Amino acid sequence: MSVRWGTMQRMAYDATLVDRVRELLTDDLDVTDKRMFGGVAFLTGGHMAVAASRTGGLMARVDPEDTDQLLLREGVERMVMGGRSMNGWLRVDAAQLDDETLAEWVERGLDLARSLPAK
Repeated sequence: MSVRWGTMQRMAYDATLVDRVRELLTDDLDVTDKRMFGGVAFLTGGHMAVAASRTGGLMARVDPEDTDQLLLREGVERMVMGGRSMNGWLRVDAAQLDDETLAEWVERGLDLARSLPAK
């Protein structure tokens, strides 16, 4: 599905993925979701943990020290925004997000976001 923004075509975020993440978070009262960057981000303490990306798949916040090891996994790449690689952020291809793997990435992102001082 695509949405028309002026003269540019952009992919809309994956609403099914958003629903799957929301379902994982039903007991997490400290997590909010917000439309950001053309997708839907999930935040705790004012920090983004994961997001359903407008380019497809999941943006996941990770410990920068774990990045190289996590990049060895199939369908995982560094997140790039505005032509710049974002340290501590990975993009996980939607094809790799079975229920167990999605839960793992969401938990990883939440754990890191919760370790940061609240905004």
